[in-house]
Order: sequence, then C-alpha cells, then structure tokens
Amino acid sequence: MALALLLDPLFKDHRTGQGHPEQPARYEAVTHALESTHLLETAVRVPPRAASDEELALVHTASYIRTVRSDIAALAGRPDAVRELSTGDVAISARSLDVALQAAGGVMNAVDTLFQTGTRRAFCAVRPPGHHATPDRGMGFCLFNNVALAARYAQRRHGVDRVLIIDWDVHHGNGTQDTFYADGSVMFFSTHQHPWYPGTGMTGETGEGKGKGRILNSPLPAGSGGEEILAAFRQRLLPAASAFRPSLVIVSAGFDSRMGDPLGRFRLTDGDFTALTGLALEIAQDHAQGRLLSVLEGGYSLEGLPAGVVAHVRALRS
Repeated sequence: MALALLLDPLFKDHRTGQGHPEQPARYEAVTHALESTHLLETAVRVPPRAASDEELALVHTASYIRTVRSDIAALAGRPDAVRELSTGDVAISARSLDVALQAAGGVMNAVDTLFQTGTRRAFCAVRPPGHHATPDRGMGFCLFNNVALAARYAQRRHGVDRVLIIDWDVHHGNGTQDTFYADGSVMFFSTHQHPWYPGTGMTGETGEGKGKGRILNSPLPAGSGGEEILAAFRQRLLPAASAFRPSLVIVSAGFDSRMGDPLGRFRLTDGDFTALTGLALEIAQDHAQGRLLSVLEGGYSLEGLPAGVVAHVRALRS
C-alpha cells in the first residue's frame, strides 16, 4: 500500500531550550529510524507549506492567532532565546511560528494527497504537536491543533461530511475535544492516562448539543497496556465508528503511551501500536475508502519514540 510521508528538517527549527522533552532531537530520531529501516524509499513525499490565517481560523480565534504572532515576534533577531507562550506551557523561540505554520499547512497538504491521488494513507512527523491547543489557547507544548485543522480543512476543501479522530497519546487531547464538543460532524475518541495532565477526558464528557455522544473518552489508570487499551478500541470505538461511518479517519499518534516514556505511565509495546494501527485501518477501509491521516503528537523517549513510529508506519504500509 502506497504511503505518504510529511518530513522536513525545518521541523527541527522549533527550539524549546536545553532539557525540554519536546526537543528537535525527537524529529531527528524519527527520521533516522525511518531511513535506517528503508521506509522512506517508496513513500510519496508530502511537502510542508505555511497555513494561512484564514485556514488557522477554521479552528483558532483571531485573538489567539494574534497572541501567537505577537509573543513570537518579540523574539525576532534572538535565535537562541526561548520563552513561554503567554497562554500557557509552550516553549517558543524565534522560528516557532514559521515551523508551526508549516506543520499545519503540511498536514493540510497531506489531506489533499489522500483525496486527490491514489494514496490513501499518510503519516506526518511534525513539530510542534497540537492536540492540547484549544481554539483560544496554546498549552501542553502545542501551538496550533494540527488534527483539528486537518478535519476542518477536509470538510471545507473536500466536502467531507464526517471525520473520526482517534487519539492514543498518553495525555488527553483536550484541545481537540474542545473544538468539536458541540459539533456533531467530528467524532473524537481518546484513550489516556487518568489522573494525568491536563486533567480532562472523563467518561462523562460526551459532548453537547449536536455533538452529544460524539465524544468518547476512555480514561485508564497508570500501568495500563495493550490489553486495556485494545479492549477500549474494540468495545467502544469499533461499534461507535460503525454507527458514525466516517468519511476520513485521523489519528493523533502519540507515542508517550509506549512503555518507558518519561512523561507517561502506560505500557504499550511496539506490537500494540501495530494492533492499534490495524484497528484504525479497519475503520478507514470499512467506511472511508481507506483514507487515514496520522499526525505525530507526543513521545519523549529518544529510543521508544522512533521504535513506536516504525511499528506504526510499517502497519500503515501493510
């Protein structure tokens, strides 16, 4: 199966400071692993591009976009300076806006690839991650919500009616949930450690208005692994997706749910990521003509992250 990949060295230019877990070395580890396992050789390459403010406004408020621009503009001419975004715990540097725009626009290019070519699967190894970014606030290392933007872009540009977003990051994707909580056209399913950052994602959070029943959270305790997480996928996600019938499947692919990650206490193995990918592909094949877009979120072990990505990408190519 042909696979599209979004990779570009510019994603290393988002500097977060010495010792920060969301560091440029994450991108280097992922690309080195994909190169060494020959997974790049036959892939369709997706170029990055800058998302426009109009495209960002599909998810984010105008005031928040101005805040990001202002905060980062204050670092102009100081390539080694790192500060915190004024809305929360996001390290930013002089090129952070450029990189985040290229990531968001590149993910949109990946959506185009799925709908305009014969390629039906794509993986985007972007930085910074996005699933904690709400419409009006950056937090949790995230500036712009890449998967939410991809969903809205697919709806506007390609007329997609229903999108399923699957989030297996160890942290709850609160920004994605907030974006679609009252929407109804996007289903959000998340497995995540609880209690843990950011403290959201309880089972009772199910959406409201048109979105009622479209938010599915499976909070699990520290120490959970493949048995518990795969059970949530099989028992809750598969029947819900069958009833929802998404036209596009998007994965918030966080690998901090892998065993040994310094920011999580889940125990997923590389084989578990293969199985989770298989279930997501099953949904895509049954309802979305095979279209599945995967976007990198967390994963902070420089050994575990690339191993998990390789298992995931191999499964996407199967």
